[in-house]
Amino acid sequence: MISVIGLLSLSTTHADAQDKVNFNQHIAPIIHTNCTPCHRPGEVGPFSLITYEDVAKRSKFVKHVTQTRYMPPWFADPTFQHYQNERLLTQQEIDLIGRWVDAGVPEGKKRHAPGTPEFQENSQMTIEPDMVLTMREPFDIPGNGTEEFRFFSIPTNLEEDVYLKAIEFRPDNRRYVHHSRIMLDTTNLIRGIDGMSELDPKINEFYKVPLADEFLYGWVPGNLPYIYPEATGKLLKKNTDLILNIHYAQSGVETTDQSTIKLYFSKEPIDREAQTFILRENDITNQPFFLPAGETPKFYMRSAPLEKPIEVISVLPHMHTLGKTFRAFAITPDGDLVPLVKINDWDFNWQSTYVFEDMLYIPEGSVVYAEATYDNSEQNPENPFYPPQDITYGWNTTSEMMNFIMYYVDAEPEAQVVKNR
Repeated sequence: MISVIGLLSLSTTHADAQDKVNFNQHIAPIIHTNCTPCHRPGEVGPFSLITYEDVAKRSKFVKHVTQTRYMPPWFADPTFQHYQNERLLTQQEIDLIGRWVDAGVPEGKKRHAPGTPEFQENSQMTIEPDMVLTMREPFDIPGNGTEEFRFFSIPTNLEEDVYLKAIEFRPDNRRYVHHSRIMLDTTNLIRGIDGMSELDPKINEFYKVPLADEFLYGWVPGNLPYIYPEATGKLLKKNTDLILNIHYAQSGVETTDQSTIKLYFSKEPIDREAQTFILRENDITNQPFFLPAGETPKFYMRSAPLEKPIEVISVLPHMHTLGKTFRAFAITPDGDLVPLVKINDWDFNWQSTYVFEDMLYIPEGSVVYAEATYDNSEQNPENPFYPPQDITYGWNTTSEMMNFIMYYVDAEPEAQVVKNR
């Protein structure tokens, strides 16, 4: 029989062990995994979170943003679907950070200090790219306070077909590059678009040229390089041109940008080619896509039945500042629901590509659905207009969009056997 004193002693010892949380052993692994990739020189984070000193001097702030789940930024509902690139701290990790701060941010023993995480300079990848492509000329961002939407053509000059294993966009002017979209042109007929504004009437001639891929990759702050799963890749044909569409935020000073795209080629055989599926405003079933001032409309999109079974690699929803919620799913011929993504609190400034833990099987004949709500009222602090104005489709931030992009491969015969484990 254990005495009361013994019980108290055990309890005290256990509490002491719990309280001896320190940076080197307990907090550094959490920070280095979830924070440092973005919070280091040259990345989107406004300050570094690498060393003990970096984190200790902002410890109360770190505690606050993790307890409120403001950081790390992640908006997909984990009760609906999980992803390989999920940036979610466990409650245990959040509590550990809180206890560390409350204990006075002890550093721990030097012999337990972790090594500094290794990253490629000016990259989120850990390997060297096979090709680095930079805009042919610096673009002059005007200082007149207007948004700019510009197109740039960047020839690859590839001498043979290759398969893309990963792609990374690196903004040169992080302050004013708001987001970018990369497309593929195999005709070489769009090279004259370089530097052209989307408001230029001559742009319509280039719109007539079919693109090989109208959404190869999209970048917004916080979106990581895109890496295709093993034995899959995106075909880049010989002499393909990259068409880069960049949204530049308003600037009160004249400045420049000359952004870069890094390409990583597959060194292993590719079994299946990655393809792109898009639902856009034309697929909305309750037309027109019109947001009256003061209202909170909801819109629905649906695809035609899939002509073949597919395995989905990742999904990317897109709206602007009036977006509030987004949900996408597929309904199989048997009536089963395949959850794709659900966002309960849309944030235009943190848009992500959501990569599935395992490719998601969707059988032939299934229909893909998406639904989104918008808030065009004066109660929406993100509304660009006060008082609110009628809003319709457009690429400008002050207009709205509703897109849903999936990257997928044709399903293998055995995929149905293990469908959506």
